[in-house]
Formats: sequence, C-alpha cells, structure tokens
Amino acid sequence: MNKSSQSLIKKLIATAFFLLFCMPLLATALTLPPELGARSYLLIDFHSNNILVSKNAGKKIEPASITKLMTAYVIYKELAKGTIDKRDLVLISEKAWRKKGSRMFVEANKKVPMERLMSGLIIQSGNDAAIALAEHVAGTEGNFVQKMNEEAKRLGMNNTQFNNATGWPDKGKHYSTVEDIALLARAVIKEFPEHYKLYSQKEYSYNGIKQYNRNKLLWLDPTVDGIKTGHTESAGYCLVSSAKRDNMRLISVVVGANSAKERSDYSQQLMEYGYRAYETNKLYKSGAVLENVRVWKGSEKVLPIGILDDYYITVPKGTLANLEGSIEYISDADAPIKRGDVMGKLIIKEGEKVVLEHPVVALTDISGGGVWRKMTDGLQKVFH
Repeated sequence: MNKSSQSLIKKLIATAFFLLFCMPLLATALTLPPELGARSYLLIDFHSNNILVSKNAGKKIEPASITKLMTAYVIYKELAKGTIDKRDLVLISEKAWRKKGSRMFVEANKKVPMERLMSGLIIQSGNDAAIALAEHVAGTEGNFVQKMNEEAKRLGMNNTQFNNATGWPDKGKHYSTVEDIALLARAVIKEFPEHYKLYSQKEYSYNGIKQYNRNKLLWLDPTVDGIKTGHTESAGYCLVSSAKRDNMRLISVVVGANSAKERSDYSQQLMEYGYRAYETNKLYKSGAVLENVRVWKGSEKVLPIGILDDYYITVPKGTLANLEGSIEYISDADAPIKRGDVMGKLIIKEGEKVVLEHPVVALTDISGGGVWRKMTDGLQKVFH
C-alpha cells in the first residue's frame, strides 16, 4: 500500500471517528444553556412568556437604573389616560437638578418639553429627567413611587418594591427580581409599542452634550432594539435586552455582571442560545373555537369554547410535531354563562409529560333559558 493510500485511509478513519463520537458531543454542547457568571439572569420568549434559561430568577436584587423602565411605564399609562401630554413643559426643580449619577444635564428652574425629558430618561438614563418627570406627573417623587408600586402589584411583580424613580440604591427598601423585571419589560413592549421604538435610539443630545445609549448590543446586533442598562457599585452591571428575529422575540435580563462588556457578552450568549435551541409557534389565533359544548338551561344549546387571545408555545426545535393537546373540563356548562368564563383547561403533552396548561373559556354570552327550557334540560341532564 503506497503512502497516498495510507494517508487517505487515516483521513477516512479520522472522519468516521469525528462523525460517530465528536459530532453528538458537539451537538449536545450547542443545545446546552450557557452558564454565566452574573448573580441572576433570565431568558424568556416574549409571545409565549415561557422561561428558557434562568438562574436565581426569584432572588431579590438591586435593579439600579433598570428602575427607569417602571418610571417610563407609569408615564406611558398617564399619557394614555390623558392626564399629561408629551408637549407639556416640565419645570425642573432644584432636587432634580442636583441629583447625582447619570444625567441629561437639565438646568434648575427652566422648563423642558416632556418629550425631550423622555428621551433623556430612556437614552441617557438621566436621574435628573426621572425626578423632573415624576414630580410633573404626581407632584412629588414620593407620590410617583406610590404609582410605581401600584403598577408593579397589578402586573404581578410580587417580589418588587420601589422607593425612588431613579434606581438609586436603598438597601432593603428598593429591590426587584429578574423574573419581575422580565414581566415589566414584556408589558412595556406589548402595551406601548409606539413608545418602545425610542429604546433602540443610539444617541441623544441635550444642552450641547451628546451622550450615547449604554446598551452596546444596539451596535453589535442589528436584531436588538432595547431595552435598558443599570449600574451601581452594589448592583453591579445590569442589562435588560430584547431582540426580534423573524417572528420570534426574546427578552433577557442579566444582573450583577462585573463590567459593561460582561453584561453585553452574557446577554448576547443568552440570545444566541435561545434562537439556536428553541422555536416559537402560534398554536391558536385569538377567538379560535376548540370545541362546541352542550349548554344546559340556557337560551342557546351550544357554547363555543376556546382561547380569547393569540396563544403561542415555545419548544425545543424539532419537537413541535411530538405535542398532543386535550381539553379537561371543570364542570357542566350551566347557563347563564359570560364570555371569558373558564370552562376547562387545554393540556399540551409530549408523550406523558405535561408541557403546558392553558385556560379554555367561553367565547360568547349565553343567558338563562325560560321555565320550559330549564325544566326539560334538567330532566335531560340527569340521563346525559
């Protein structure tokens, strides 16, 4: 056997070894979630709200300037109600002007258009802007913080308490969790898409001073369009980020990294893992009828049941075809019934493993029937 043939055989053996032993290991490594050095982190899918990766998701942390997500959220709610207007001129108080930390450099006793302050709050993370806006909305920062905590409770942020509008450290009094922060980020994107566009802006100038958005992923990944950074000595470097690729949007929260670069790197690793390993699909459209069920003692005999809102599911890539769904009813359908009443639950399984459960509700109102209908249905129900 000549040297050329020996060399070819060796290459074939090496290739076979790689395919048999190395490729499966490499594939496994590519689908394993990253292990990061941050204190807490979380990756969720925006549409399904499924958690894809987590570490210390429910542990209390200092949110630092991520707090300003709630500051902005409260302002969006007030704008929607019409109690304030983006064209309002906001008087800058001495307190706002003197506030330390990141600033947009407003001047005391000057009036600044609210729209400009919102840019300073989001892009420059201005503490001065946060206080000025809080005072404009609620009279005092303290009153505004009360609104922040009310919204947190309504959103289900059960392990969060705000004590200021800026994220200034206040140990034991100002805290959240990455799980709660993800809830808030999702609410901002879902409820206020017109305002969310501002979170992707890379720079902003005020008073002749240009400052750059501290979210460096905006430069590194064109699919990233937000959201907010934070940093204090005690909280470390923090970043809430979101990216959209095709029809799949992910949200990551990283808290307690050691540097600005590290928080960006960690966030990017989470995103890349999520898009590589998972897929999100819309299982049912809003108002989809899953079944028609018999209604007793009502003005109608048949009730359409299903899901009110679009229903998404996030699963490991290639596993969607393995899922099966069934409906488990909680009781007989007796009128009167109102649209949205829970009639049972949809159970999604992969084999014997329950993957997800979701309420199944009435899709229409059915009032009570007359005396004859109630009497005949009562008899029929006994033998049903």
